[in-house]
Amino acid sequence: MSSLSFENHILGNSYPGRGIIIGSSADSKEIWQFYWIMGRSPNSRNRIFEAEGNILSTKAADPAKCEDPSLVIYKAMLETDKQFIVSNGDQTQTVFDALKKGSSFETALNSREREPDAPNYTPRISALVSLEAEPKFTFSIIKANSANADISDRNYYYKNEIAPGTGYCITTYLGDGNPIPSFDGEPYSVSLPSDKGEALQKIWNALDPDNKVSLALKSINLESAKSEIKIINKY
Repeated sequence: MSSLSFENHILGNSYPGRGIIIGSSADSKEIWQFYWIMGRSPNSRNRIFEAEGNILSTKAADPAKCEDPSLVIYKAMLETDKQFIVSNGDQTQTVFDALKKGSSFETALNSREREPDAPNYTPRISALVSLEAEPKFTFSIIKANSANADISDRNYYYKNEIAPGTGYCITTYLGDGNPIPSFDGEPYSVSLPSDKGEALQKIWNALDPDNKVSLALKSINLESAKSEIKIINKY
C-alpha cells in the first residue's frame, strides 16, 4: 500500500505535476475520471482544457504565445466501445488507436517511452476504465529507470473494484525539485464528496494556486456508458 495520501501529496505540495484520479460516485451509479495539468513555465501555463463531445484536449490559451506544442498540446481523454482513456500526453491517441484495432492498453503503452524532457524525464501516466463486462480499472506509469534514464520502466496497476465515494490517484511527480522527482509507488486512495461538483472543487482547491492550470472531470454512467465532461480553466 502506498504511503502517499491526498493530504500529504496534493495539499501543500507546490508541484505534484499532472494528475489522474479514477473514482466511484457515492451512489455507485457513475465512474469519475479526473485529470489536471499544472505548469511552471510560461509555455506550460499557456493552456486550457476544451471539450468536444466526449473528447478532452489541451489547447493554447493564447496561440500566439505557444512556444513548443510537442508535449503540452494533446488529447487527454478519448473513449471507444465502453472503454474510457485518460492520459497526460499523446499516448491517449496511441491507446485509442490500439483499442480500435482490437489490441490492448498494455500493448499500446509498451510501444511508448517516458517523455524526452531531460533532465526531468517526465513520466507518462495513463488510466483505462473498461465497462465491456464487469468494470475494470487499469493504471500505467512509464518512467525513466533510476539507474539509466535511457531505459523506460513500465508499471501497471489493476483494480477490479473501487469502493463508493473513493478514488485512486497517480501524478507525474512527487513534488518540486531540480530535476523533478518522479512519482513513486502505487496509486493511492482518495476520499471523494458525494456531489461531483463538490469533488471537482475539492481537487481544484487543493492544487497549488500558482502552478495549477486546468482540471477536468468526466463522469461515466455505469448503466448507459454515456459520459459528460466538466472543466475548470485558470486562464
